[in-house]
Amino acid sequence: MSQRNDTAIWSGLFRISAESGQTLQAQIRQAIVAAILDRQIAASMPLPSCRILAEKLGVARGTVVLAFQQLVDQGFLVARERRGHFVNPEVLATPARPHQKAPDQGNEIDWKARRQVAASDMPPPKKDENWIKASYPFVYGQFDPTLFPTAEWRECNRMALAVLEIRNWASDMVDRDDPLLIEQIQARLLPRRGIFANPDEIIVTLGAQHALYMLATLLMTRGSKVAMEDPGYPDARSIFRLAGADIQPVPVDEEGIVTSAISTDPGFVFVTPSHHCPTMVPLSQERRQDLLARANRHNKIIIEDGYDSQLLDEAPRQALKSTDRSGRVIYVGSMSKTLAPGLRLGYIVASADLIAELRALRRFMLRHPPANNQRAVALFLSLGHHEALVRRLSSAFEERRKRLVQAIAAFLPEWQSSTSAGGTSLWLEGPRGTDARSLAEIAASRGVLIEPGDRFFDQGNAPTRFMRLGISSIAIQHIEPGIRELATAAGRRPAAA
Repeated sequence: MSQRNDTAIWSGLFRISAESGQTLQAQIRQAIVAAILDRQIAASMPLPSCRILAEKLGVARGTVVLAFQQLVDQGFLVARERRGHFVNPEVLATPARPHQKAPDQGNEIDWKARRQVAASDMPPPKKDENWIKASYPFVYGQFDPTLFPTAEWRECNRMALAVLEIRNWASDMVDRDDPLLIEQIQARLLPRRGIFANPDEIIVTLGAQHALYMLATLLMTRGSKVAMEDPGYPDARSIFRLAGADIQPVPVDEEGIVTSAISTDPGFVFVTPSHHCPTMVPLSQERRQDLLARANRHNKIIIEDGYDSQLLDEAPRQALKSTDRSGRVIYVGSMSKTLAPGLRLGYIVASADLIAELRALRRFMLRHPPANNQRAVALFLSLGHHEALVRRLSSAFEERRKRLVQAIAAFLPEWQSSTSAGGTSLWLEGPRGTDARSLAEIAASRGVLIEPGDRFFDQGNAPTRFMRLGISSIAIQHIEPGIRELATAAGRRPAAA
């Protein structure tokens, strides 16, 4: 924590003038209030003590004491015994005041007109920043704090901070990755998907989205054509479009992407064959073979996202990459659904020459993902913690999925759910005329967080009757009550228990 008397922090916040028409006490109050409203003082940072601030400003200590006391009375500051004065967190919870514009507004820069990539025009992400406070968080892609391996993760981080370990990862690795992590991905993660790769065929990324962004940057250009599942992964669609690619939507049914509907034009096909995003259906064996055959016949590159594939399914399917003999399949994986989404760790498996090009590209972006995190994850894998975690998560999520299916059948029988086993979510189709986005707003007011499904479709008039319910972050005992509340929000009266 920063020291209270750190003049580098506080020197710019206080401008006291004897020539001002206001009292010294009022000037001090104004300076502190302005700094608070402009978010220049963090809630965790103590203000300078009254004595130190008085000495710095050349005023009587009593003047500062009175200023602080009035700010406490007004609710801007809170006094904590033997710790000092802090910003009231409730003040920081309110929207920050807008910064005043420069006087010469005629010279303002129009950054939107100057941009070359329209990132802000892409569909925004689904944000549930306070999901952990919701009573019934049916959100996707988050974790359950009660299942997180806190002790094991701390152990691995402590080991990574040992003197000898620090020597291994503290230096600049330029474009390389932690060799222990590459070894563990090669030996522990990939064989589960039926993939056997050499170390030079693997690169570590900051999650799956970073992997897709690098692939799009390296391989795609304006006019490139990408066949994608529809509905499909919206962020992948946006990433490819940012690279200038044209998206060709391909329908999905109970066997996955309809491969016969893929035209000969696209040079790329993006698929989520293990668990389709968002319906969770696996790609059938017949269509896997057809997709690979079409790729060979028409010189296509397949980008396979191992979406929601690290858990232990009742009938696990190997990755499409495992049966690829031509090197046309690029596999993208991550540990977001098992270890933690906030860790941002993923990887790409591809031909060695492509991985070499990706390493050269990544060096100009970020050189390499933080080496200390790589080493901690490598230790986590090598000690068997990840294997144990996968078993625990798979068991817990299987129970939750069954409970969710039962609750849907009992309280929302008119909603049709996907029947595919595995994964961490359920895809639901409501009756015609259903507006899932409006339903989500009403449900949120009752503490139920759901995800409308229209964002997954690649069309202006996307159907509104779909929604996705995640199970990774909600406790099993909250599933049935949550669906009861959702049924009430949908206009149904829940049946008696």
